[in-house]
Amino acid sequence: MDQKEAVVLEAMKKAAKPVKTGDVVKITGLAKDEVAKAINNLKKAGEIISPKRCFYTPAEK
Repeated sequence: MDQKEAVVLEAMKKAAKPVKTGDVVKITGLAKDEVAKAINNLKKAGEIISPKRCFYTPAEK
């Protein structure tokens, strides 16, 4: 996991609810394409899940 992915994951944990890409952009200040790439990588790694379309939350471990 790279630094941007860690920042995105931490932002999702702090939100404590499913968030959209735009919400993560506002929280982190990262560019939308960077957040989208991080979300995609985190989904592939099983770190986050999508409870409904376009919303993401950390996976239960």
